[in-house]
This record gives sequence, structure tokens and C-alpha cells, in this order.
Amino acid sequence: MRDNFSSFLKHVAAAFLLLVSAPLAALPMGAPEEAAGEAASAVAGDIAAPPEEGTDIAVKNRIANIFDELPSLAGVGYDVQAGVVTLSGQAPDAEAIQRAENLAMRIDGVVTVRNEIERSATVTDGIGVLDGLADKAKRWMEMLPLIGLAALVGLLIALAGYAIAGFRPLWNRIAPNGFLAELIASAIRFIFAVLGIVVALDIIGAGALLGAVLGGAGVVGIALGFAMRDTIENYVASLMLSLRQPFRANDHVMIDDKEGRIIRLTSRATIMMTLDGNHLRIPNGQVFRAIILNFTTNPQRRFEFDLGVDADDDAQAARRLGRETLQALPFVLDHPPAEARIVEVGDSNVLIRFMGWVDQREADFIKAQSRAIPAVKVALEDAGFGLPEPIYRLRFDPRTTPLPFSNIKSDGSQKPDAPSKPSTRPATSSDPADDDVRPSDEIAEMVEAERAGPSQEADLLDAERPTE
Repeated sequence: MRDNFSSFLKHVAAAFLLLVSAPLAALPMGAPEEAAGEAASAVAGDIAAPPEEGTDIAVKNRIANIFDELPSLAGVGYDVQAGVVTLSGQAPDAEAIQRAENLAMRIDGVVTVRNEIERSATVTDGIGVLDGLADKAKRWMEMLPLIGLAALVGLLIALAGYAIAGFRPLWNRIAPNGFLAELIASAIRFIFAVLGIVVALDIIGAGALLGAVLGGAGVVGIALGFAMRDTIENYVASLMLSLRQPFRANDHVMIDDKEGRIIRLTSRATIMMTLDGNHLRIPNGQVFRAIILNFTTNPQRRFEFDLGVDADDDAQAARRLGRETLQALPFVLDHPPAEARIVEVGDSNVLIRFMGWVDQREADFIKAQSRAIPAVKVALEDAGFGLPEPIYRLRFDPRTTPLPFSNIKSDGSQKPDAPSKPSTRPATSSDPADDDVRPSDEIAEMVEAERAGPSQEADLLDAERPTE
């Protein structure tokens, strides 16, 4: 009894080893004698009975000879009547039941097979299965040296890829920027790692397993691609922006409706500083699709504003006077010259649009515009041109609003009018700060300080590359 219990424990241990080695069950190994015999039977063609044994007895004898050679079919009974084979008894598993039917069907003279075999549930058959598991575990142990060799070869190939990818000076010379160089290095590491796995699986004879793994990985990759569509779009947009360089660091740009100065371009977003000093991060996918207006690329920039003169005044004379006043301002460029155009005739005035050019490296755009508007206005007023205000029509309701003759006394005399305030135009300010139109560099200085400080993200902008 004790020996039987010890034998049972050995079989349980063998079963555990087989479960551990399940992933290698598909690998080609040396087969036991039983499997070899069955495999040989499976490869062979139709099993023909001897010419002199064409009766049911001959078929039955042929089945007996075959089943006697297969231990797993030792408990299977058989009977032959008019070419119909009836199989009965018990077999250890479903595979043995199907094998018995297939072998009987292939014998010459068999019309059909009636399979009545039942699966055996005895302890002895279970121990037989454990014996097979123990044999597979033994074969797995015998393959350990080959598996170790395959793993070593695959590791050496992967290390070679990492070594090649480590030549960063080479990739930096080939690639236009550091971001693309890192992408090339990552691709080389990935290719060599996959090549190492392929070679290792081929050494142990499991090349077919790689196809299944890569197929599953492809399906998973497609699913992840849809799930991470925005992330992938930002990554590709970062690559394209690093190659195209639509702006440089500290450029004053407007991306759609976002205006500010560029701090840096990272692998995920474009970082800007708005004109009021706030940090703004825009995803690169949005930047790549956006309309980008760069105010720094061309230093010459035109400002414009509208003024209306009285409809009874000479609009052409007002236009010439305003243009000459603009051209006389020291910060307005001579080329292109200042311009004034009549754009609209209103109910009470004629609208004139005045335009002048400034060099943004020498004059601040906003300051120049704010100095030019009052200069032209004062010049027109001093020349006698009226700048009428909008005219409104007032309606008096006699029930709630005093009538115009409400200032008549009861005796018929008129009440004296209230004294009116004198209308005087304030004198022009002589503060030198009001005439200063030099560019304001506070935001640009903040950007430079931000770029000079430590950053957790690499900047993809390269001052040596041309911009679009």
C-alpha cells in the first residue's frame, strides 16, 4: 500500500512539471515508442488486409493485430458484421477513442464504424496519463541546454542592436534633429530585439510559434492604435514640426486665436508665453493643423486705424493731410510709404483709413499705433476739419418728458438759460515717455530666462535649421 502511495506522489510531481513546461509542448521532440508507432500508422495510407483474408474474420484479425500493438487501446473490444465494425469497451481518453475509430475505418473491407467506446475513469488509467506527463517533463529537461543556447544567441543579437543604436554622434549627423535621431535609435533596438527572438525560436524549432505571437501582437497593435489615436497623432505631429520648423524660439506668433511668444517645442506640445505672461501648452497635433501667423519673421509690420471727417468737408484734403502727418512721424517707415484711403461714406461723415509701416526691431507696434492716432486727429482738427460724432434722433413723449417750452414762466417770460461750460481741448502732453515707441522686451526677456533655466523636456527647435 505504501509503495502504491509513493508511486502516486511521483506521478503527481511529474504532472506539475508538465504544466510548467506547457508552452513548450508544441516543440518537436523525440516521441516515445507508443507515439512513434501511432504516428507511423497515421502517415501510412489505407491498411489493406491480405488478399486471402477478404472476409469479416480477416478484418477482425487485422484490427486485433493493430490494437494489440497500442497499449492505449488494450481495453477496446471489436466485432465485424458485413463490413460494419462495432467498437466497444473503454479507452483512457477522447484522443484514444478517436484514434481507434480512425484506424478501424482505414482497413480495407470496412464499410462503416459504429463507435461505442467509453472513456475509462479508473485510477490505473489516470496513472497512465501521469506517466505520459512525466515523459514530457523528462524531454523538457533534456532540451534545457538547447533552450539556454537559443536564449544566449537571441540576447547577443539584441545587445548588438543596442550597441549600434548607442552611436549617437552618427545618428545625430544623419538625422536633422535630436528627436529624429532618438527615433532611429529606438527603431534599431526594436528591430534587433525582434530578430533575436526569431533566431532563438528557430534554434529550438518553434518558428511557427512566432507567427502566432506576431499575429496576436498585430491585432493588439491595431486596437491600441484606435485607443491611442490622439497620442499617436501628437507624436507624428511633433516629428513633422521638428522637421519643418515653422517658428523659432522667442518668435511672436499667433496659433489660431492663441497669441504669444514661443518658449520651446517638445515631443508632446508647443509651449508659449502669452503677452500677459502666462504659460500656454498647445498639443502638437493641434499646432500642426492650425493657421500660424508669425509676426517675427518679417520685421516690417503695418498698423491701421479709421477716422471720420464731416461730410461737408473736403475728404481728399483730409486724406492728404493725414497721410503727410503719418509720414512725418519719426517711427513710420518711408518705404513702404504711409497711405490713407476713403473706405466709406456714412450718414454724417466720410470714413478714412490711415495706414503706416514700422520696423518692429526699432518701434513697438502697439505703441506706434497709439501715438499715430492722436497725431492725425490733432492735425485734422487744427486744420479745421470736423470729426463729427454719431447723430441720434430724439423722440419726446409729452406724457413723461417736459416739452421744449417748459422753460416759459407763468407770466409769459422766459427762464434764463443755464450757463454753458467753455469747450477747450486739453493741451498736448510733453512727457517724454509718451513719445517713446521703442520695442517692449519684457515678454521676450521672460522667454529667454525660461529657456535658460532647467527643463524636464527637450527642445526640438534648432536655430541652425531654416524655417518655413
